[in-house]
Amino acid sequence: MIRTSLLNFFKLESATGILLVIATVFAMIMANTSLQSYYASLTAIPVVVSFGSLVIAKPLLLWINDGLMAIFFFMIGLEIKRELIEGSLRDPKAITVPAFAALGGMLVPAMIYAWFNWNDPVAIQGWAIPSATDIAFALGILTLLGDRVPKGLKLFLLALAIIDDLGAIIIIALFYTADLSTTSLTIAASMIALLALMNLRGVINHTAYILVGIVLWTAVLKSGVHATLAGVVLGLLIPLKNNQASFHALEHSLHVPVNYVILPLFAFVNTGIGFSNISAKDFYDNVTLGIALGLFFGKQVGVFLFSILAVWMGFGTLPQGVNWKLLYGVSILSGIGFTMSLFIGSLAFEEARASDIVLTDERLGILMGSMISGLIGYIVLRFFLKKS
Repeated sequence: MIRTSLLNFFKLESATGILLVIATVFAMIMANTSLQSYYASLTAIPVVVSFGSLVIAKPLLLWINDGLMAIFFFMIGLEIKRELIEGSLRDPKAITVPAFAALGGMLVPAMIYAWFNWNDPVAIQGWAIPSATDIAFALGILTLLGDRVPKGLKLFLLALAIIDDLGAIIIIALFYTADLSTTSLTIAASMIALLALMNLRGVINHTAYILVGIVLWTAVLKSGVHATLAGVVLGLLIPLKNNQASFHALEHSLHVPVNYVILPLFAFVNTGIGFSNISAKDFYDNVTLGIALGLFFGKQVGVFLFSILAVWMGFGTLPQGVNWKLLYGVSILSGIGFTMSLFIGSLAFEEARASDIVLTDERLGILMGSMISGLIGYIVLRFFLKKS
């Protein structure tokens, strides 16, 4: 009975979003009760991996953020490649409107955050935090509305979120890197060249790609560029043509560990906000307001207006069965940043906190903006779908 119930739960498209909520609530409980010391000790457990003179020593928190999340980004790389070659991103006309929407959904939230924090040289580093959309959460809430949701609306949100993720990956690569190591970058470049050569020569052995990918991840980790980008590169260089069945099997095999283990674990170790350290003024601090308003207000304005602009300029049309009211509801839903926003936030203020610079906890703004966007987006879409 229990086994059947669990299997039915994991078949739900909203299962990942539900698990993320559970992990977040559990983290908040631990961070605000007598379990707080155990929560802090757990995330700070030192983990050391050494191979000869190569030593990687990090607390468990960073092994999850730098290591396990690289697997998540590997899956994102595979999804982007599949969508570009076989899916909703292969037709330029079909992706023009979502691409414009994603651009607006990154620009406007960043501008809102910058407006609040322009005069603070430390806080301004978080400008990209409200620019991301959480695929799992947004699609999960959309599926809660049932079969009334047009297929074109789901595909629009999926394309928007994938392009959004690609934009976030580029932002991380360009703006959130530490001091660069020439030696490590040279090794990383060599591994990328080897992966590209394997792809061109028709090598389809995934084990070989993953072994080279591990070396690539290690080199990128030591280079100063964020290590998760190695996962994206590896995913994009796994061959798909003439290898469809094997490629799809690999992508499918990642869904369970990523969606049901890695992402909930990431949410758990990153969302434990201790409210004893938060005062009333933290709720209207410039960092909190910049993130929360960027996600809720900036996302919906950017996505909706840039979609109108794309259609008005004749670059594309709305998907079949989708009207402007439904698109506006999805625009609100795109303000659920959560996973990617938390990830960018951990990078944006990493050096500041290492230097003991006191900042308002950016997670507060992420949780506020994401929760309001999810709730209002659901209500608006439910209302418009009911009327239609």
